[in-house]
Amino acid sequence: MVTPSTTSAPLLDVRALSLGFGASQTDLLKGLRYSVAPGETLCIVGESGCGKSVSSLAIMGLLPKGAATITEADIQFRGAPYDLSDTAALRRHRGADIAMIFQEPMTSLNPAFRVGDQIAEAVRAHRPVSEAQARDRAVEMLGRVGIPAPEARMSEYPHQLSGGMRQRVMIAMALANDPALLIADEPTTALDVTIQSQILDLIRDLQAETGMGTIMITHDLGVVAEIADKVAVMYAGTIVESGPAEAIFNDPQHPYTIGLMSSMPRLTGPRERLATVPGTVPTIETMPKGCRFSTRCPFAQPLCAEEPPSRDFGGGHHALCHFAPLNDWLEPG
Repeated sequence: MVTPSTTSAPLLDVRALSLGFGASQTDLLKGLRYSVAPGETLCIVGESGCGKSVSSLAIMGLLPKGAATITEADIQFRGAPYDLSDTAALRRHRGADIAMIFQEPMTSLNPAFRVGDQIAEAVRAHRPVSEAQARDRAVEMLGRVGIPAPEARMSEYPHQLSGGMRQRVMIAMALANDPALLIADEPTTALDVTIQSQILDLIRDLQAETGMGTIMITHDLGVVAEIADKVAVMYAGTIVESGPAEAIFNDPQHPYTIGLMSSMPRLTGPRERLATVPGTVPTIETMPKGCRFSTRCPFAQPLCAEEPPSRDFGGGHHALCHFAPLNDWLEPG
């Protein structure tokens, strides 16, 4: 079993990533910073519309050309520069070194082709193997992700499989070339609780077996608590807090993180109305200056119209807030 590395260099090190869309002068993603090491799971959490999926598509080089503009990109992969403008290099990495499981397998799998052919095609795109060898690899991967009778499933179309089975096919395709990094975008969305647990267990087992780094994109804090080594909390295109999972859950320091934690239902104790974060995520046209959470923050002050500093709490725990640590600011006197 491979455990997360605490001493080796990051597998993927995003030191700065900003991008905009269209003619807007405001960056949709602004100054993203995070890293993931071999064998480590980083969970990126936040509401819908916060930019989680966009950031992963940017890393994969899958944003629509002409629509998105990279305004800042300082990224290292395996210690070497990772150039988002080098289309040929991104194509070599994509599917071989870095693989992605997309949010909805029914729209990600081609309905006109058998699932076995789709996995075999992914293999042949990056490996100098024959068609027969690629099909053997596809059968092997279907069995590896727990699909019964993989030889028979090879000839089936996506619509003939259940949602859980389609998601397993997506995982098999993503891992067919033994990638060093897996990006999983809401891999358990629309699946029932039992299948969700099976999919998470499968990803965790394969990660332990191969030592790949994993970036899990989700809004489900229950999933985060179960699998994360590190957490990055994203709001309106910025990472407002990041650090070890234990620190984020036990000592959140950004008002948005605190709001997310307060909205989690409890299985024990008295029944209480869940807390909510009022308002909605701003659009790129209504993005406030300074702290992007200021329009929804209960602690907002005029100072929040200025860019907030990154506060360092040690151990890799950071929060982007003028008033962090909040417990010091809220103390009487």
